[in-house]
Amino acid sequence: MALKKVRIQDAVGMVLGHDMTKIVPGEYKGPAFKKGHIIQKEDIPHLLNIGKEHIYLFELGEGQLHENEAAERLAAAVGGTNTFFKEPSEGKVQIVAKQAGLLKVNREAVTKINSVNYIVLSTLHSNLLVKKDEPLAGVKAIPLIVDRQLVEAAEKIAGEYQDIVAVKPLQSLKTGIITTGNEVFYGRIQDRFGPVLQEKIATYQAVFSGITFQPDNAEKISQAIMDYVHDGVEIIIVTGGMSVDPDDVTPDAIRATGAEVITYGTPVLPGAMFMLAYLDKIAILGLPACGMFSKITVLDLVFPRILAGERLTKQDFAEMGYGGLCKGCEECVYPHCPFGK
Repeated sequence: MALKKVRIQDAVGMVLGHDMTKIVPGEYKGPAFKKGHIIQKEDIPHLLNIGKEHIYLFELGEGQLHENEAAERLAAAVGGTNTFFKEPSEGKVQIVAKQAGLLKVNREAVTKINSVNYIVLSTLHSNLLVKKDEPLAGVKAIPLIVDRQLVEAAEKIAGEYQDIVAVKPLQSLKTGIITTGNEVFYGRIQDRFGPVLQEKIATYQAVFSGITFQPDNAEKISQAIMDYVHDGVEIIIVTGGMSVDPDDVTPDAIRATGAEVITYGTPVLPGAMFMLAYLDKIAILGLPACGMFSKITVLDLVFPRILAGERLTKQDFAEMGYGGLCKGCEECVYPHCPFGK
């Protein structure tokens, strides 16, 4: 690459080959002048005010790419289903959500791409709920002019994966609640689980299909589960009776339906006594008492993924242990916290 240094006062009429950044502390950071801008006489004071006394004209050598082209190529390689990318700004390209849903990021691919010299891929955490038009990732080549081979190396890595950064829409699956416990069934205490879960179902835009109350009787709980199955309910949340106390029969009731138990117990706090099972395609969730008292629990890590069409495995739960401890903050700011990350 050949560079030619030109005084700002002599640059009128010349085409700017790169973005020039303006920074106002605490107020603004962004391009003052963008690549392709034709410098005018009235631009000179503004350029001097942002500390630019010269511009650099350059010619790309063989095998070289401008930072903007490099960033666009990287974004195209990384962006997956239900994403798009914006035009370059200051050499960076944002990958954005085309629709609301569950963000999925392939962490292994991100790490490998960032191992390539001068290549930057920065993302949000995977499994976050995102809104339409929300930025998901940024890509950039560090130098103004980058070796084409470096970009091709990153593209080759990206080609080994699918949907490195992607968004899965949530499905409005029919969700029913079974609240267990003699104390509620016989009216000794008021049910507190149902209202909390109905609000949670609405938050994740699932369809509430009803609530039924059952005593601590495994046979009756199993029958209630099967009744929901016959009614076309797609997710069944069974609350209470999930401890190892002999009187807590919910896990046995779930097993008695013939469902495949994926896990009973998770490395997530709150939510250690959680159970997930599948009866064919129907997800059955055994939710311990933490779901009634804690604002955010293992349910918030699992429920959206099921709504996004994922069938969770034992490995998925094993990986939840890293970041699976809720700090119990006085003011909950989830998901803008380390829980579940």
